[in-house]
Amino acid sequence: MQKIALIVGASSGVGAAAARELAGRGWEVILSARDQSRLQSVSASIGEASSYFACDAASPDGIESLEAFVRENHSVPDVVINSAGLGQWKRIEETPPAEAGLMISAPYLAAFNASQMFMRDMLQRRSGTLIHINSPACFMPWPSAVGYSGARFALRGLHEALRQDLAGTGVHSCHIVFGKIDTEYFAHNPGVEERMPGIASTIPTLSTTQCARLIAGVAESPRRQVIHPFMLRLYYWNHLVTPWLTSFLLRATGAKR
Repeated sequence: MQKIALIVGASSGVGAAAARELAGRGWEVILSARDQSRLQSVSASIGEASSYFACDAASPDGIESLEAFVRENHSVPDVVINSAGLGQWKRIEETPPAEAGLMISAPYLAAFNASQMFMRDMLQRRSGTLIHINSPACFMPWPSAVGYSGARFALRGLHEALRQDLAGTGVHSCHIVFGKIDTEYFAHNPGVEERMPGIASTIPTLSTTQCARLIAGVAESPRRQVIHPFMLRLYYWNHLVTPWLTSFLLRATGAKR
C-alpha cells in the first residue's frame, strides 16, 4: 500500500524538496502552506502523486479545514512533517508583540495543530511518525534572535513532551535540526545574515536536496533526533558538556548592539 505524507510548510524550501523526494520514492504527498499559488506550482512539479490544500495551520479554522480535506480525499497519513517556520532575528526591544505572535504561530502552533490532528487515529492503529524540522537556535540561541529562538525552543519542547506521551505506542516523534540551508529565507529577511554568529562559517551550508534526503530517510526509518551536518553535531555535543563555552563563542562572534 502506498504510504502517505502530509507536509506542513511545503510551498518552498525544505518542505517542497521533501515532498519531491518522498514522491520520488513512491509516497503520496499532501502539501499544505498558506500560499496557494506556490503550493499549486510545487504540486504540479510532482504530478499525480501529490495534492495540496492552502491554509494557515496555526489557526483553529485552518487546521480543521486541512483535516477535513485530508479525511475526505485521503486516509490518515503515515507521516506528518512539520516544516513551517518564519521570523527575523531581532532583539526583544526590536520585536513588536504582533511579530512575536507570528513567530510562535510557525513553527510552534502549526506543528502542535498538525501533530494533534491525526493523533487519535495513529494511536489507535499503533503506527505513525511526526517529524519536526528545527533550527540550532532550539539548543544554542545566539545574540539578537530572541523571538526566533523562543519559538524554536517551543518546537523542541513539543517534540520532547510528545516523546514522553508516545513511548511504547508505536507512534514516533522525530526531531531534525539543520544548520544553514540554501533557501530563500535570507533573501526574504534582509539583515538576518549579518547577525549570523561567526562560528556558523565553520558549518557547511546544506542544499534543500540534502535536507530532503535526510528527512525522507527518517520518514522511512524513524529516529528520535538527527542533527546535521557533522560540524553542527560537534558544536551540539560541546554544548552538552560545556554549555558556557558554546554561549561564550556565540556571544563573542555574534551580532553586537
